[in-house]
Amino acid sequence: MRPEAPGTAPGQSLRTPRAAGLAGILFAALMAAAIVLARIALPEGGGAAEVEITSGQRDAVTTALELVPFAGIAFLWFMGALREHSGEAEDRFVATVFLGSGLVFVASLFGAAAAAGTVLDVGQPQEFGRHFAYNLLTTYGMRMAAVFVFATSTIGRRIGVFPRPLALAGYLAGLVLLVAGSSLPWSELVFPAWALVVSLYILRSGRARSRPAP
Repeated sequence: MRPEAPGTAPGQSLRTPRAAGLAGILFAALMAAAIVLARIALPEGGGAAEVEITSGQRDAVTTALELVPFAGIAFLWFMGALREHSGEAEDRFVATVFLGSGLVFVASLFGAAAAAGTVLDVGQPQEFGRHFAYNLLTTYGMRMAAVFVFATSTIGRRIGVFPRPLALAGYLAGLVLLVAGSSLPWSELVFPAWALVVSLYILRSGRARSRPAP
């Protein structure tokens, strides 16, 4: 946690960790729910192109697609709160990678959702939309998520807001997303799981710092 700057309103430095923690938890919940619904309704590589999806699958895909925009918004808020949390001590190079990878991830997430939505259109090549959505999310989106995890862990470790175990866990999560993202089913859940752990730590550390010293 950076020291409170002169002229900062009382408690302002404590609201940023709270915002980052709550936004990260919201993103993790929405993202995980969307992934699970999409995975169950549209198994990757399963089914032939001429097989129509059932009404239950359509409902699950529709729900997942409705969750994605809110997950993206929560992630952008999470990014902004993390940057504010790190303050001016962040390295410009790593901060640029942090910002760029996060924005590309959101773009890939929205693109994958748009592609997945084609399975709801009768008469459209559903198998193509399904494969395109999975490839965009797992091959490109999750690799950008890995870069984001690496950058966040590096920034957090350098400025001292992340303990060593949390930073190492971030590097491990990023490595899984980078190497096994497109070949290991359900591995994309590693990203919201990491965001949840980081958010809970930020909330916990923020509460600890807000307690008055004895």
